[in-house]
Amino acid sequence: MNFNNTQFVTSAATLADCPQDSLAEVAFAGRSNAGKSSAINAITGHSKLAKISKTPGRTQLINFFQVAGQCYLVDLPGYGFAKVPLAVKEKWQAELERYLRNREALSGIVLLSDVRHPLKEFDQMMVNWAVQSDLPVLLLLTKADKLKRGAQQNTLLKIRKTIQDLPEVEVQLFSSMNGQGIPEAQKVIADWLKID
Repeated sequence: MNFNNTQFVTSAATLADCPQDSLAEVAFAGRSNAGKSSAINAITGHSKLAKISKTPGRTQLINFFQVAGQCYLVDLPGYGFAKVPLAVKEKWQAELERYLRNREALSGIVLLSDVRHPLKEFDQMMVNWAVQSDLPVLLLLTKADKLKRGAQQNTLLKIRKTIQDLPEVEVQLFSSMNGQGIPEAQKVIADWLKID
């Protein structure tokens, strides 16, 4: 599968604004500072496809990137410490939940969690929600380049132990800086989208 052909299509403020032609989608979720945009750019081989901001929480809409045919990568609003009024944050959360619960084309969730602070409360909520909804999860422990190899492996083993009773959750180390984990992530996503 050639992720290089991925292109931005549209931003949706609500579930009703999402593309109607979608057959399969993989959603990227994570805290505002987990590196979602960087991961999407690394996986697709485009440096500027998803906008990267120095201010976490700038993604306020559901952004759709067409990979092939009617298959999409979806960048969800980051949860966590975006500096926005509470009412705005609550509206995002409501739309996010609506998308996750009702989007029939959704085939899997790539959950990004900083390897230095893995599986925070929001991340665990997302895992639990996905498991209840029979959706597979690929948990990417991002920014792996910021830890030495031994520390990376320790964190990986600890998280694997935490999720050992959840066969639908797969975990791997990932770095958009040095390319660690990119081919493995591409393979999982291609399988979920059922694209060769």
